[in-house]
Amino acid sequence: MNQATGPRATDFETGYRAEFAVGEHSARHLRRILRLYLSGSGLSELADAAELALTEVVGNVVRHVPDRRCSICFLFRPEGVRVEVADSFARRPARRVGDLLADGGRGLLLVETVADRWGVAPRPSGAGKTVWFECLTKTPDVERDRALSACGE
Repeated sequence: MNQATGPRATDFETGYRAEFAVGEHSARHLRRILRLYLSGSGLSELADAAELALTEVVGNVVRHVPDRRCSICFLFRPEGVRVEVADSFARRPARRVGDLLADGGRGLLLVETVADRWGVAPRPSGAGKTVWFECLTKTPDVERDRALSACGE
């Protein structure tokens, strides 16, 4: 049985990093680890959004990366969490436009919806990419100001 235990307040570190060959059930285990670390760092209110985005990003590795190997990193700060999923597959993820009733193709739209920021960056080694997202306890002032101006306020 796989079991994850979270950090204690006295030994909390600012990050978690691991390498995996992910499979169909990996997202469930990674969500549990992420929730434990978020809880231990006082960021429990971000768990639902961060878990959903993590599930979509890991799902893309399972579906599209031939060897299904990836490196996962959770970085915790007082204002939120940054999750990075790096793999060696060069093709960048892209939103698909198509049938809204299709079984797939909406993962990046979900990430965009639940995360405060997200993006894709080439890996420093030049082999592959890192898909990252951030869930924050509050929207940065620049983002808030942009949202208010978009609403005409």
